[in-house]
Amino acid sequence: MKIRGAGGTSGGIGQFLLGVLMAGAGLYMFMSRVSVMSSFRTLFGVGHFGLILIPLGIGVAFLFFNGRSIIGWLLTIGCLGAVLLNVISNLRFFFMPTNLFVTIAMISLIFIGFGMILRSLRDYGPAAEPKPYAVLSDPGVELPGQSAITSDESETRS
Repeated sequence: MKIRGAGGTSGGIGQFLLGVLMAGAGLYMFMSRVSVMSSFRTLFGVGHFGLILIPLGIGVAFLFFNGRSIIGWLLTIGCLGAVLLNVISNLRFFFMPTNLFVTIAMISLIFIGFGMILRSLRDYGPAAEPKPYAVLSDPGVELPGQSAITSDESETRS
């Protein structure tokens, strides 16, 4: 059985691993500079989003009364989804100050790493290389859109 490279192609497994390492290092450096915060004041929004807890309580009450209540399950799952969506939508992301060189290094590592990963998924075998056009000085070779000219015919044409 022939050993295949990254993605089942004859591409380089070393290049793939180096790309994963570079992209991972760049993503780690970038994400370590991002600060995520929220406040309890905005947790339930300015528009009294806390009122969603009332239907949640009603849904839980329906489920305690009858565990197979479709209305109870819909209210409970719907309200929990709405609360989760509200918490996520009120998160604030801040990129902590850093110098330009480090920012360029982080972004470069990420994109070079992903580029190397994608490049390693290409075939590198002899069949994967494009065939070059015939050299013009080679008589008898048919070029695209032309018929082959032998050396005898080329002397008679000139």
